[in-house]
Amino acid sequence: MLEQSLLFTIALIANTFSSLAGGGAGLIQLPALLLLGLPFSIALATHKVASVALGLGAVARYLKEDLLQRKLALLMLVSGLPGVVIGGFIIVQIPDTLAHIALGVLTISLGVYSVFSPNLGQVYQTKNMQQHGFIIGGFVLFIIGILNGSLTSGTGLFVTLFLIRWFGLDYKHAIAYTLVMVGVFWNGTGAATVGLLADIKWDWLIVLLLGSFIGGYIGSHWAILKGNMLIKRSYEAITILIGLKLSLG
Repeated sequence: MLEQSLLFTIALIANTFSSLAGGGAGLIQLPALLLLGLPFSIALATHKVASVALGLGAVARYLKEDLLQRKLALLMLVSGLPGVVIGGFIIVQIPDTLAHIALGVLTISLGVYSVFSPNLGQVYQTKNMQQHGFIIGGFVLFIIGILNGSLTSGTGLFVTLFLIRWFGLDYKHAIAYTLVMVGVFWNGTGAATVGLLADIKWDWLIVLLLGSFIGGYIGSHWAILKGNMLIKRSYEAITILIGLKLSLG
């Protein structure tokens, strides 16, 4: 009972902040599973499956707001899902340490960029919604999809900032797309891929799914109520923390 309660608390906290910032549940949840004794492959597979409930919790809240446009949502599916599958199978030739440091620096740069761009994501004014913009946007989302399939956490943060910069979304709309499309469909595909390659800790999964779902709903509810500035500050904090964790190991 104590173990199950601890797992639920970890999942609830990790996914509440993740749904508020648009990613980063793995910053807390995956290391916790490793500390509790799971081998990395099993911890990663279990975390990937549990993270799908984060997206479902966000869906339960965001669908009431009607924030998603069908064309952009479809682009994220068509472009991102093949990348996620490729990322789940790809073998990266770069040494792990170097890859983590490079990714950590890049992730930190996302947060720093947001900090020094006070108006970033505060106004919803769409752009690049024509064919040319969708082709470029789709290619970038495909690349991020590969990262999503092969990395443990943080790629949702890349999607959020890209949607803001390229398509002109504000933080509230960008987070909605990230949590629904990445959280459910990308992570669901990644979970299925990783689940075929590694074992899952099934007796931990139910409570992790419950904590993730409730956390996804609570974080999304706060984001809708409090607006773009709270989401922006949460995004900045999570990106810098994840970047430091990746860089320092």
